[in-house]
Amino acid sequence: MHTMFNELMTSAVSIYRREKGLVMLGGLGFVIAGCAAVFMFFQGAVVLPEGNIENVFSFAAALGIFLLSIAAILPFAGFTTRMRKVIRRLFIAAASYSYVIETLQNFRGFNPRFSKAGGLVDTLGGALFGVVSLSFVIGGILLAVQFLKMKTPSSRPVLINGIRYALLAVFIANLAGLIMMSLQGRFIGAGGNYIVLHGIGLHSLQTLLLPAWLLEHSNLGSGKQRLLLHTGCIAWLIAILVIAVQTSLGRSMFEISLFPILALLCLLVWLLTVISALRFNKR
Repeated sequence: MHTMFNELMTSAVSIYRREKGLVMLGGLGFVIAGCAAVFMFFQGAVVLPEGNIENVFSFAAALGIFLLSIAAILPFAGFTTRMRKVIRRLFIAAASYSYVIETLQNFRGFNPRFSKAGGLVDTLGGALFGVVSLSFVIGGILLAVQFLKMKTPSSRPVLINGIRYALLAVFIANLAGLIMMSLQGRFIGAGGNYIVLHGIGLHSLQTLLLPAWLLEHSNLGSGKQRLLLHTGCIAWLIAILVIAVQTSLGRSMFEISLFPILALLCLLVWLLTVISALRFNKR
């Protein structure tokens, strides 16, 4: 376990050196989330007429994790120096505006996306927020296409395949984001909530890279590594697709019915692959 920790720290330092901008901006998300948590402790979450500091906390923390994950995988994409710079600047610009508009508007008491109480400037800011959100979609698609078309390197095939699965899940999450933009909200039907699908899909950059990283450092043979990776990643993707179906039907994922139970079983399969990867990890 000590060896694993040292390797993790070495990887973190390497990522920072290669992608300082993304790493620092990712860290800013945790700072904003921490400030939001302190504010909520003393003042509560609601800022009239529409603001909600809980949204600032969750958004900033999630975006921070997302940017750190992008920083981790970007060096493996095989982009040219110029293209890598374009992708980096795309995410940095989009994230910078997103932090500002999400935080500022909620603290001012307005919905940063679909304000009904704000003026013209607030409406235009929300519309621009929607346009900026497309930058994340475009960046994710560019990364997914690059990883899917590149030849799998012999040195780290498990990690690269894990990244491919993760980016496919992120694409589904981005589709959920586009649906929320078209609905001008996250809810559909009596209980459907697209934010669940969006969140789980985006966090695939962590949940699917974790077993990939553990497996490539495990004592298992390459065949068993691939089997466990594909099993866990496919189970996760099926869970996401099931959540998408349940949500599109306008039903909650937290009810006891066929699709939520199926999604839970798939997530349990993914969890077992993570536990197996951890169990056979090199000491």
